[in-house]
Amino acid sequence: MDDKLLNFFLKIQSISDEEIEAIDKTMVTKQFKKGTILLKEGQTSSEAFFVLEGIVRQYCIIDGEEKTTDFFTDAQWVVSLNNINVNSPSTHFVECSTDCLVLMGDSTKGEDLYRKYPNLETIARKLMTNVFLERQAKLEAFTHNSPLVRYQNLISNRPDLIQKVPQYQIASYIGVTPESLSRIRKRII
Repeated sequence: MDDKLLNFFLKIQSISDEEIEAIDKTMVTKQFKKGTILLKEGQTSSEAFFVLEGIVRQYCIIDGEEKTTDFFTDAQWVVSLNNINVNSPSTHFVECSTDCLVLMGDSTKGEDLYRKYPNLETIARKLMTNVFLERQAKLEAFTHNSPLVRYQNLISNRPDLIQKVPQYQIASYIGVTPESLSRIRKRII
């Protein structure tokens, strides 16, 4: 098992060697080029991705315009919440913003692991709780903070994105036009 994934699990709960081996057998390491679409709007998928290297972007298209809703970087899970248990069609796209190296897992295989190793189901439940809490915190920050504060928080908390992601995607992520982002950047300088 990759050290990043193992460390991720160990932050949540201890895991046995047997469980590590079982997880390792169900996950596949894949390399994707920048621009590769991992999930399309309307598609159903049972896959989840753990980012080892690179940046993955989640976005939706509203009135013909891309609206970036999230970025995932090293040691983060990319999970389409639409596909958890209900297997609903995705309401968004998931795309590699840079060349990426990811571990791919399948929820069907995950269910088999949970039956055999209840500890892994506990870890998955805690993981999903963390995902929901992170999404809630992002939503609250987005609704309570001005675009200037959202950009400053992005600079402080995720400087890698500022350097590696096109500015129009950053603008979309903080909820402004590229022109407004340009004005915000000038105010900060």
